Amino acid sequence: MTFQHPGLSGLNALGTPLPRVLRPKRAVPSDAVRPTRAEVNLAALRHNLRVVQRAAPTSEVWAVLKADGYGHGAKAVARTLERAGAHGVCVALLEEGIELRDAGIRKPILVMGGYYGDAWGELLRHDLVPVLYDAAQVEAIADEVRFSASEPARVHLKIDTGMSRLGALPKNVAEVADAIARSPEIELDGLMTHFACADSGDEESLRGQLESFEAATTELAERGLRPRVRHAANSAALLSLPESHLEMVRPGLALFGIEPKTGLAPDLKPAMRVHTEIVALRDLEPGQSVGYGWTWTAKRPSKIATVPIGYADGLPRSLSNNGHLLVRGRRAPIVGTVSMDLTMVDATDVAGVTLRDECVMLGQQKGPLGEDEITAAELAQKLGTIPWEVLTSVMRRVPRFYREP
Repeated sequence: MTFQHPGLSGLNALGTPLPRVLRPKRAVPSDAVRPTRAEVNLAALRHNLRVVQRAAPTSEVWAVLKADGYGHGAKAVARTLERAGAHGVCVALLEEGIELRDAGIRKPILVMGGYYGDAWGELLRHDLVPVLYDAAQVEAIADEVRFSASEPARVHLKIDTGMSRLGALPKNVAEVADAIARSPEIELDGLMTHFACADSGDEESLRGQLESFEAATTELAERGLRPRVRHAANSAALLSLPESHLEMVRPGLALFGIEPKTGLAPDLKPAMRVHTEIVALRDLEPGQSVGYGWTWTAKRPSKIATVPIGYADGLPRSLSNNGHLLVRGRRAPIVGTVSMDLTMVDATDVAGVTLRDECVMLGQQKGPLGEDEITAAELAQKLGTIPWEVLTSVMRRVPRFYREP
């Protein structure tokens, strides 16, 4: 992973030099030597966007592309969804927003993470929309607008309706609203909140948070502040609770083809497939062991395949002796300890296995022995985690290959 030289990006409103925002580089297909890669289906992304649009037909759809587009590669995903009709993009970090602007994305970009350091000038220079939640932030960006003689900054205000993470608490809404109202340098474009229990299907909690959000909306209106859009719904909420749609929705997981809860949208299509190839085969006699710590020992004559993918690529070490890869359309168990860069599978029962056979960690495979699929939901259940973590764990050193079917 390489980084841009820091340099300087100018001065803040107090005249203090600011460091340039650093952005890591991803492995690119042209530099790929290993056969390990993540393949992203752009048609599936467009299909999933249409599913979301049908579910929320009167709302703007802003694609949530945090964490490098949930591991799919934010730049290519943003270009695809921008052309397909997404109204805007949401990211977590200032660095992510700048990366998309540098890649030519022209749709509005909302930076939702809430932490900007003193880099307000970077927000303005790259035409990024920050999410604010306290009066000090309002005053800081207003100072930057005055200092730089910029156009008024569009912002979204976040209300904490029960997540207890970021956002203006109900008791502080008036203070933040007054700071915005007395700052002509600020344009309140949006009002937002974040559901705590949407993925669990607890509609009562969602409705309770929406009531608190409506109260905040009314309080702002009493002070003459009427944002253009309000938004609260993530993938789970927009697919399950129509009253949460408001003027804008923020799908993330659904765009990548994963149901946030089984049954909400079975027509979604997974967009990413992670695969590699067999680079070594060896025959073991009963009693011979495999990998670090000799955690697996052959009980019969066994054919062991080595593949160049490991926990540094996103194949969790906890799948050691506990998971599978797909080989020739059949599941082959992972044996021994998953290493940083290499993993072994027991291919004894995979008829005809040979060097350079494809091995799939995530996604579908059709082969001479059948057809199978390892889904993000399946891996998440096995690992005791969530599909979001499975997708975002596919590391940047794994190049992304984008295809149209």
